Amino acid sequence: METEEQTADTSPEGGLTRAMVVLTLFSAIGGFLFGYDTGVVSGAMLLVREDFELSTIWHECIVSATIAAAWLASLASGALADWYGRRRVIIAGSLLFTVGSVVMAASPGKGVLLLGRIIVGLAIGLASMCVPLYLSETAESGLRGRLTVTNVVFVTGGQFFASLVCAGLVTVDDGWRWMFGLAIVPAITQFVGFLFMPESPRWLVQQDRLEEAREVLQRFRVSDAVVDKELHDIVAANEDDKESSSGATLSRIFSTRSVRRALILGCLLQAFQQLAGINTVMYYSASIITMAGIGDPNTAIWISAGVASFNFVFTFVGLWLVERVGRRPLLLVSLAGVVLCLLELAVSFQLAYYDSPGIDMPTNMTSECSHYTSCSTCTFSQECGFCFPEDDSSYSNSSCLQADHDHFNQMSMSGDCTDPSALGNTFAYDWCPSAYSALAILGLCLYLLCFAPGMGTMPWTINSELYPGWARSRCVGIATSFNWCSNLIVSLTFLSLTQAINKHGTFYLFSAVSAVGLAVFYWWLPETRSVSMEHTHLLFQSKRPGTAKSLPYTQETLT
Repeated sequence: METEEQTADTSPEGGLTRAMVVLTLFSAIGGFLFGYDTGVVSGAMLLVREDFELSTIWHECIVSATIAAAWLASLASGALADWYGRRRVIIAGSLLFTVGSVVMAASPGKGVLLLGRIIVGLAIGLASMCVPLYLSETAESGLRGRLTVTNVVFVTGGQFFASLVCAGLVTVDDGWRWMFGLAIVPAITQFVGFLFMPESPRWLVQQDRLEEAREVLQRFRVSDAVVDKELHDIVAANEDDKESSSGATLSRIFSTRSVRRALILGCLLQAFQQLAGINTVMYYSASIITMAGIGDPNTAIWISAGVASFNFVFTFVGLWLVERVGRRPLLLVSLAGVVLCLLELAVSFQLAYYDSPGIDMPTNMTSECSHYTSCSTCTFSQECGFCFPEDDSSYSNSSCLQADHDHFNQMSMSGDCTDPSALGNTFAYDWCPSAYSALAILGLCLYLLCFAPGMGTMPWTINSELYPGWARSRCVGIATSFNWCSNLIVSLTFLSLTQAINKHGTFYLFSAVSAVGLAVFYWWLPETRSVSMEHTHLLFQSKRPGTAKSLPYTQETLT
């Protein structure tokens, strides 16, 4: 029997239907909620910290609880999606978003706020796994990339919208309640909309509900010829899965070589997305801008909103290119750009470190702060801040003073910055005035310009299409949990790293880790464009999947 090289997508030409557009938009609201909550927390917590007089530990717990809950929910989401279906898991996620937003907005104290953050974290974990899976299983192969990237567009759009909301409400009384509470509107919209959405046709086939699966495909495809061919392929793959089925799903995943290798790649894609430092930029963008020398909080927040717009706008580049150039080149070029931009950020902070103002008036106190000779060494310590006159560009009469932690490090314990505004001084706790601020802000913008089209979109897109039907939801859930676990690690260690190896050392580290990821994906990442979801796992039968761009099939297999 003859064998020939063909790509897996041999179905008749299809197209994007109006029904598919509606389904995609309602699904992607989950992405918007995911992005909005991760984006709004930094601005909201500036206000919550003062209202509830939070200690550092409570602040970290409230921020990190959402990420930890999302990690746990993503671990369970694969099994839930198999047992109850993709649609019901998304509905449960939107309901949790609604409840969590209400709890946070109405919180009378820090304990209730923490509970609300945990509820929202569970919702994010379910949505981040199940929405891309649902879209990829419902879309035909020629549209799959664009529709799953649409979800990421909504994620970055949610983050950008959150930055605008924070900037607009930062001076409003109880503004943080509105920041958290506004998520109720899209959450309810998705909940109501999904009551009328169908189940994934591939999940229906796995449940032997073939007529329902055909009805769903007919609703979203342009012709019966497309429906017949696609349903035939899905049913055939499902029958093969049943014939070769042995043991529990997880043990079968790890004992099947091609699926195991696909899962390892999926986990690495999600892990390196976070280890490239994206959420240090999104969670701490205002802090990074402050570190670069922009001392006014309101100015830093508005610049942060502008930086977030780059992440949103350039995600559309990924949407435009994903089906034109393919997943592999888009991700590799993006990651190469990320490596270079992180180097630029590191260099800008290093220049600022060595060019920071000197201490003009050493104090006679015996505290640790009296020993420092420059702003950069002074603010490197968590105990000290740089005090200088606002209208003196030469920084004469500047000093390094012990920070007053009871007043959120906005003033010193003694000296000329015990009441900075009254004395015409500025107290810089974790930043230094710098001539290189614009260089650092440019680095942030270039970083997002490079990250958004590829590394921001492709891990979610590729992960939703790497696995055979019997393993898909479990593998996507496991890989998504790696994203949240890496997110948690990076978020918890970023500020500590800036203290341990300085700001420039931290970004040098992120650049080196990203370079490792670039080498791994160059070697191991195959092209999945136009390969049907029933065949992508076969790409990993190659010794080097990164060279696999098409699949061999016999004529019998294709028919």
